[in-house]
Amino acid sequence: MGKIHVLMRKEDIDTEKIQGKVAVVFDVLLATSTITAGLHHGAKEVIPVLDRAAAHEEAKNREPDSYVLVGEYQGITLEGFLDPNPLALKERVKEKTVILSTTNGTVAIRKASPARRVYAASLLNGNAIAEMLRENHAADTIVLICAGSGGEFCIEDFYGAGYVLDCLFSGGRAEWEMTDAAQAARQFYCGAQDQAEQILLSSRVGRMMQQYQLEEDVYFVASRGFLETIPVLDGIKMRMKEGDKHHV
Repeated sequence: MGKIHVLMRKEDIDTEKIQGKVAVVFDVLLATSTITAGLHHGAKEVIPVLDRAAAHEEAKNREPDSYVLVGEYQGITLEGFLDPNPLALKERVKEKTVILSTTNGTVAIRKASPARRVYAASLLNGNAIAEMLRENHAADTIVLICAGSGGEFCIEDFYGAGYVLDCLFSGGRAEWEMTDAAQAARQFYCGAQDQAEQILLSSRVGRMMQQYQLEEDVYFVASRGFLETIPVLDGIKMRMKEGDKHHV
């Protein structure tokens, strides 16, 4: 029987203990939502990097029209980068490599990279993630990683983890043992399952996004089960899981 655990912050990732396990990373506002939507809208791949310098290093030997730099630090769009909001990027990523630098989500993905498999999850693709875990990782230990923000807990990531768990255990036979943290995430989601928009808008990051008139992006990423896209880490790149299709 497999086991499912939830980590509350990227800082809680133990790079040795996560080896051999399956990692599912949540940065609902916004990195993992942006990665999922970007691949859905035709991006060739997304390369999550640690910071601006790493993004420029990754870009320096590429053809200028083959990639886009996308990123923020502490909520401010990096100079010379595109804003990492899924709706704003919809028409900018088709057939391009997206080099993505964010304060929390891309850092969490890179820190989780020693895991046997790393997926990016959000409310957008939570149901697809649950179905994939049921089909492909029934005997594995799965760690759901909430990226958090600046070392602090984020309610929207915890809600996202609870959503995936509820899809997993409500959608058919599930063999995993849940830790207390995983049970707490599912119970929290079940108590607020119809309040996705309110939870995201009331979160610290959601309130900041409203200050920048980005409510439309919040409403979009609050759309549970809207996409079937499953981003999986392949070396340093996140690509669509085999069998997924771009939006046409």
